[in-house]
Amino acid sequence: MNEQFIIKGGAPLEGEVKIRGAKNSTFPILAATLLTKDPCVINNLPLISDALKMIDILRSLGAKVEWLGKRKVKITCDKIDPYKIPFDLVAKFRGSVLLIGPLLARFKKIKMPFPGGCLIGARSIDTHTDAFSQLGVKVKKNNMFDFSFENLKEKEVTLKEFSVTGTENVLLFSALQKKVVVGIADQDYANQELAQVLEKMGSRIRFGFHSFEIKGKKKLKGFKHTISSDPIETGTFIVATLATKGKVTIKQANLAFLQLFLKRIKDFGADFKIVNKKTIKVLPSNRLRIDKVQSLPYPGISTDLQPELGVLATQNKGPTLIHDPLYEGRLKYLEQLNKMGADIVFCDPHRAIINGPTPLRGIEMPSMDLRAGAAFLIAGLVAKGETIIHNIEQIDRGYEKIEERLSSLGANIKRK
Repeated sequence: MNEQFIIKGGAPLEGEVKIRGAKNSTFPILAATLLTKDPCVINNLPLISDALKMIDILRSLGAKVEWLGKRKVKITCDKIDPYKIPFDLVAKFRGSVLLIGPLLARFKKIKMPFPGGCLIGARSIDTHTDAFSQLGVKVKKNNMFDFSFENLKEKEVTLKEFSVTGTENVLLFSALQKKVVVGIADQDYANQELAQVLEKMGSRIRFGFHSFEIKGKKKLKGFKHTISSDPIETGTFIVATLATKGKVTIKQANLAFLQLFLKRIKDFGADFKIVNKKTIKVLPSNRLRIDKVQSLPYPGISTDLQPELGVLATQNKGPTLIHDPLYEGRLKYLEQLNKMGADIVFCDPHRAIINGPTPLRGIEMPSMDLRAGAAFLIAGLVAKGETIIHNIEQIDRGYEKIEERLSSLGANIKRK
């Protein structure tokens, strides 16, 4: 498509904005429809490119897809053919990794290409394949993955790291088994919401200390579910408001999974008021001082919000240590911020020190990945002059019509 965003910065964001459905919850919930032949109704679906790709994949597999409203869809997977996986689409889409669990549980044998996604460092699916191997699944890897298994007794599986999608895949697979205990499990919002959906379908799930115990059934029923609001999008608008010294009321926000994030930005000097569980009012602040941003698995600050906070750090007084131990490529966006005038010193692939405040100036740059793209949007809103962001399909993967929503808040941004 070769579209781009053109931003003229300097205007504070002001007004109201509503948060859309959670991107990272959408994929496992769509994948869960493969576990039953009954109709499943999903509401508050975010109209982002990755969600629409997942629906296209389900349709290619034989699912019947009916749109009941702008954000409401009914999916019936009674006639699924696992051999009709669209390899070209799967290879471009990281969320497609979540097809493995439900298809393998239902059909016992599948073949999958290597999933695509953001270029933020090593993101193999070794955690997934290791977990499936522990559960008795045979995994062969040549030019693609070949998964097969026969029977599963009661099992315990320990993930080799806190993996969001690794946990989701095991939960999806286990929903049709007798009993599986998942250790070293990620319990962020997407997995908690998936657990809710699987319970609606007939599974029984108990939460432990970073663990799930799931008792599945051979036959699961359909479900109706409204996707929760996206906490990452909530955090993005909060940071964008702070960076531009604006005044924005954020509605339909997901604040429950931003506890530490809100605590830390308050420590940094941010001024905001929590009106109720789903509404936060962000106010201008001239006393920001960020000492350290460290992204960690839930309940830590999400790695998906670290780039946005990195931009905010360029506008705060004093040095800020940015530490992202999860992905060695996550800090690459800082190279572009240096080109915009930031003062950033790289310590190693996982750590950098940002010295602020520094004025940013607009430049032309590509969006390397989804969250870097969000950071560049915020940097463009802050910078003097014109910022041009290419490869914006990366941003469209996670933010619905972001330019229209920013424009409604007074930003000078257009898609071209």
